[in-house]
Amino acid sequence: MLQEETKFSKKELQFLYRAFKNECPSGVVNEDIFKLIYSQFFPQGDSSNYAHFLFEAFDTNKNGCLSFQEFVAGLSLILRGSMYDRLNWAFNFYDNDKDGFITKEEMLKIMKSIYDMMGKYVYPSMHDDIPREHVEHFFQKMDRNRDGVVTIEEFMESCQKDENIMRSMRLFDSVF
Repeated sequence: MLQEETKFSKKELQFLYRAFKNECPSGVVNEDIFKLIYSQFFPQGDSSNYAHFLFEAFDTNKNGCLSFQEFVAGLSLILRGSMYDRLNWAFNFYDNDKDGFITKEEMLKIMKSIYDMMGKYVYPSMHDDIPREHVEHFFQKMDRNRDGVVTIEEFMESCQKDENIMRSMRLFDSVF
């Protein structure tokens, strides 16, 4: 039963299901529709790349469609999962090729997609080097052994020691 698999109440699941079926009457959503829906939340920017990464993370069976079960399982993990679960999800989100390491290139793809999503109106004076600077800063903090990649252990340890990251992860506690 979905209520047992997720950390949502029956009432919350009913609300989410109605919203999902309203947007996706067929009961599944493909990546193009997901991007279209997601773009409504970020009208000032281009959210298509970020939505692509998010869709891939939620599409756990890799069939190119999100079922309600996949959608709600992903939401449950992000919004109601333990801090370990959330950090593990975040690591896997950044690890695009699923090789167990986050590279600078993988991190840069995500960072660029975040800045694109926020739009030039939010960051009007932002220059193109800002995402790369964030990646460099991230690697200085997290790549403990300076081998050019971040492992799950380095990621978890660094995040748990960083109060800003932990505070931002706790923001999800009150979202829904």
